[in-house]
Amino acid sequence: MPRAALLLLPLFLLPLAAGGCTPVGVAVGAGATAATASQSERGLEGTARDIAIKTEINHYLFQKNVDLFSAVGLSVEDGRVLLTGSVPRPEDRIEAARLAWKADGIREVINEIQVVDNSDIVDKARDTWIETQLETQMLFDSGISSINYDVDTVNGTVYLFGIAQSNAELQLVINHARNLDYVRNVVSYVRVKGAS
Repeated sequence: MPRAALLLLPLFLLPLAAGGCTPVGVAVGAGATAATASQSERGLEGTARDIAIKTEINHYLFQKNVDLFSAVGLSVEDGRVLLTGSVPRPEDRIEAARLAWKADGIREVINEIQVVDNSDIVDKARDTWIETQLETQMLFDSGISSINYDVDTVNGTVYLFGIAQSNAELQLVINHARNLDYVRNVVSYVRVKGAS
């Protein structure tokens, strides 16, 4: 099987993970996934590569420890990996980064996992609310190509990851994030298209 076909395979298998899909539903889901991936800055092949990396890292995390797997958030863009989430021990934070480096095609691992004693359900609900609000604002802002961004929020800190079309677009995203209730900090690992 050609390498490109292997890279694209996860895109078409992704809708199957939802389970209970009819063949028509699978075809529509696979088509929508492929169409969305082709519209992103990374293109279809780049998106497929990143999905393969993310799948491999998740596999390592799950094999090591189910709690670690569920505690770590993961974004991948062009071989760059952003780890977020919260864990109870510093060793868990280090282990997550070590496991991420094991995946093929990794160019950089950014470890923003927080070490906290206990994160309560109210904080998690606020983080989810922040993410939902920010993603909605980005989607409806015509100055932002929201498909190129990943947003993760941990204990009120918003982490931005992806590719901006310009510095002006990135500033719009950061401003949206800063103006939301409960946001304590905004950390951007977004690359600007064309910048080194």
